[in-house]
Amino acid sequence: MRRSLFLAAGLLIGSFPVFVVAAQFHPHEADPKNHLLSFTQYAHWSGWTADHLLFFVYWAIALAGVVVLIDVLDLRNGIAGTVARLGIVAAGATLVLSAMRFLVDGVVLKRAVDAWASAPAAEQAARFASAELARWMEEATISYQSFLFGITLILLAGLVLWTARVPRTLGYLLAAGGVDYLVIGWILGEVGLAPQGAIPSIVGELVTPIVGLGLLIAAWRMPRPGSMGGTLK
Repeated sequence: MRRSLFLAAGLLIGSFPVFVVAAQFHPHEADPKNHLLSFTQYAHWSGWTADHLLFFVYWAIALAGVVVLIDVLDLRNGIAGTVARLGIVAAGATLVLSAMRFLVDGVVLKRAVDAWASAPAAEQAARFASAELARWMEEATISYQSFLFGITLILLAGLVLWTARVPRTLGYLLAAGGVDYLVIGWILGEVGLAPQGAIPSIVGELVTPIVGLGLLIAAWRMPRPGSMGGTLK
């Protein structure tokens, strides 16, 4: 279990630097709700596809850490086993929606804004409408991705609190993170990429590395295989 905990912690912590690097190369100056300004900026931004592929890698690593942690809890039977399987399914569905999110944002939206920026005047209104549709598809996909990830974290939190095989404090943190992602999903579904989603998004981005750090400490405190140390409290 100790080695698997280190793996889960490494994945959850290691995903965060990938996110930070990707965020550094993503434009932030224009308000995403101001489509004219944001689309103009996107059309002149290089490295867009690679940047969004890196965001997808971040989500893939973080979700792998979640799945490893569920597996570490070693729940195969009964209600707990069913919840564990549901958590893995939810994590897999979140990964699929993550791929869809960055497919829309990283490819469809970029092509749409490029087509709008280079279109003759007579076609620009129609091209702009197409780019807006791509933006709304992006917001819808992020909304459902956030809902599913929130559900995944809440299911994992329940398992941690149930079994206490890792510190219960991490279970409470996972539950809070899950609720936070449900809030993000609701905001995105209602008003899109709006300012009121900024703080919940920042909180959500910090949940997985903090949980990973907690797991790292817990794994470090566990007795090594074959040692005479006590059990984890």
